[in-house]
Amino acid sequence: MNNKTNQEMQALVDQAVAGDKNALESLAAGVQDMVFSLSLRMLGTFADAEDATQDILLKMIIHLSSFRGDSAFTTWVFRIAVNHLKNYQKHRFAHCPLSFEYYGDDIENGNIRDVPDLTQNVDRNLLAEELKLSCTNVMLQCLDPESRCIFILGTMFRLDSRMAGEVLDMSPEAYRQRLSRTRKKMAEFLSQYCGEYGTGRCQCKDRVNYAIQNHRINPAHLDFMTAGEISLEAMMQVKQAMEDIDDVSQDFSFCKPYRSPERARELIREFLGSAQLSTIQKPEGR
Repeated sequence: MNNKTNQEMQALVDQAVAGDKNALESLAAGVQDMVFSLSLRMLGTFADAEDATQDILLKMIIHLSSFRGDSAFTTWVFRIAVNHLKNYQKHRFAHCPLSFEYYGDDIENGNIRDVPDLTQNVDRNLLAEELKLSCTNVMLQCLDPESRCIFILGTMFRLDSRMAGEVLDMSPEAYRQRLSRTRKKMAEFLSQYCGEYGTGRCQCKDRVNYAIQNHRINPAHLDFMTAGEISLEAMMQVKQAMEDIDDVSQDFSFCKPYRSPERARELIREFLGSAQLSTIQKPEGR
């Protein structure tokens, strides 16, 4: 989808609104991974991200006739997704919010020594890698929803301040300032506590059994290790580097996009196959 011109995208949208199922499927397939990756980072877990992705794609379909081509199609979808996710209350952390203070205290004081072996004969290095990816993803929940969204759009999707400001309904200058502050906050925490991405003493391999005991990872379901990582360029047209907004050199490589799981793709295919396309017909005067 990232190779299509705005004119080509508008034509595809018009075809979908007119009832062309293939055009609708093409639109949904083109943004599905983008929406899933954003949902995963915003909500923390694969299960919640899968549910939210379906909700967002349904909203996209219902409101498709309102797309006017004033902005890029991906910008329009981002706006729908961001508005949905910032107010999403059905995910695991909605009613038990995390904080950097809580995370830091758990690293400093969590009893990791007296936990029995719970690895179920799964390779410990594999479990440690799953924990590293899961932990850093859930760590994003320590940010308030808007700051989390700003961090994800700027650090993972590398949106420039003009496009991000359009998505978030704020000025480019305000976006750059918020992104810089949020990146510094994340960098300070990682540097202080994390031994994987900073200079802290926390090492994932030492906390595997503790994490299993606390239901943070499941040896039988390694979501991150089985998910297909994809390049950002495969999803959308992006700059090769972020804007120079701060001097933070922290490694944020954990924040990368994933292909939505096959179970989610199948549910979306079933949904598109049963969707009532009349819900997206052109309104009068279009």
